[in-house]
Amino acid sequence: MSTARDFDREAQDVEGHRYAYDFDLDVMHKYMVRAFEPFFRPGRLLELGSFRGDFTRRLTPFFDDITCVEASGEAIDAARGQFGESVGFVHATFEAVALPARYDTIVLTHVLEHLDDPVGVLRRINAEWLSEGGRLLLACPNANAPSRQIAVKMGLISHNAAVTEAERQHGHRCTYSLDTLERDAHAAGLRVIHRSGVFFKALANFQWDALLKTDIVSPAYLDGCYALGQLYPDLCASIYLVCERGSQNG
Repeated sequence: MSTARDFDREAQDVEGHRYAYDFDLDVMHKYMVRAFEPFFRPGRLLELGSFRGDFTRRLTPFFDDITCVEASGEAIDAARGQFGESVGFVHATFEAVALPARYDTIVLTHVLEHLDDPVGVLRRINAEWLSEGGRLLLACPNANAPSRQIAVKMGLISHNAAVTEAERQHGHRCTYSLDTLERDAHAAGLRVIHRSGVFFKALANFQWDALLKTDIVSPAYLDGCYALGQLYPDLCASIYLVCERGSQNG
């Protein structure tokens, strides 16, 4: 992230593309926590890019010491209104922030694709913020999700990893697949100990939002999509890595 960017504007809805869908908040957040929980390390949690605190709330049952760094002033004000003094919030960019501690679990969900220098931020995580034995949980939207592949076949986007104009207005700089996400993690010196995906997804977010307003999709069906995603991570809505500290010469 650079200081020239307007993070408040990037977090607003644009015509034809919301910033946060009900599918993200009600479905994906739940299953991300389910996927992440086995890798949580006890102690301090750092959430990088907390937005309005919706995912932060999912983490509070697991951690007593939570620090969030967020670049949007409007978003961080909304998050502070939810949590008061129970969560520490730092209004800063990842490039500029000075943090006083190392953290046992660091969460970076649907943020890396927004960064101007993703490898540089991952290097800071590896060298400065991740504790010895700590874990980074790194999740991004998946370029190869069936919903995106269908959009390519429909002529809506040019290729799986394309950044659409709406995504660009929301601050997206790239669209990751598992191989490019691992590439950047390794370039930062991180050690990848696990890789997988969250939730098999053949519909676009707006289609899921419409479907979730009906009784067509049952909780068991959603669980089935999550379970299928464990078998086919490259066809999931989101991909994720679990990383530990590695070489600082990456």
